[in-house]
Amino acid sequence: MSSSPSEWWERGPLVIAHRGASRCAPENTLPAFRLAADMGAEAIELDARLTADGAVVVHHDQMLDRTTTGTGRLAQCMRQELQSLDAGAKFGAAFAGERIPTLDEVFEAVGGRVLINVELKNYETAFDRLVPAVVALVRSHGLQRRVLLSCFSPLSLWTAFLLAPEIPRGLLLYAGQPRWMLSLFPRITPCEAHHPQDAMTDPRTMAVQHGRGRRVNVWTVNDAGRMRDLLVQGCDGLITDVPDLARQAVLDVVAAG
Repeated sequence: MSSSPSEWWERGPLVIAHRGASRCAPENTLPAFRLAADMGAEAIELDARLTADGAVVVHHDQMLDRTTTGTGRLAQCMRQELQSLDAGAKFGAAFAGERIPTLDEVFEAVGGRVLINVELKNYETAFDRLVPAVVALVRSHGLQRRVLLSCFSPLSLWTAFLLAPEIPRGLLLYAGQPRWMLSLFPRITPCEAHHPQDAMTDPRTMAVQHGRGRRVNVWTVNDAGRMRDLLVQGCDGLITDVPDLARQAVLDVVAAG
């Protein structure tokens, strides 16, 4: 068990809505985050990026094309330019007019309802101002105990640790990474949580990471049977696109004893 005072360690297992309730609402939008809370998720996962003028916005891809009416790289756009884009219409007509939210807006909207896992998406620009900007927003909202910062990059997590050791961190890993990274990164990264891809997660992973005092939050799990298996193995958090299904899986496992 981590010694962190973070609320992430006060209960579990947690349902963590991946980009919000992203099967039912456009990913990384305020409706998706609010719906996730309504469905019983204790936490949400989101992606943080910097605009050209230094605003922290919530968007997964480098490019705007897949989920919005815009084109090109988000990092080359000013915050005001992004305000003119529609981030909901491609998902469905009912969400037309939704915007790319700022991290500040997300904290304001749901920071008191759910825990928030912020993935630091500065993989192409590791020495930019994203980490200090995110840390400043977390502190300005008083959410140090409710936010967890995650990243695939040890460098960004080290920066976060040096700037804000009170905000817990989670190392993301995926099955296709080189073996040396999978071996080295968990040993050199200052983190209290381990975030492996579902395909690389097994009971040994759980045991090793729990032995290091780390929480294990697995991504992205959308099958009810697999959810139950991971929970029985000791998974601390299910990162999922279907938080209502995950909430039921947790209830089923708890009821089964």
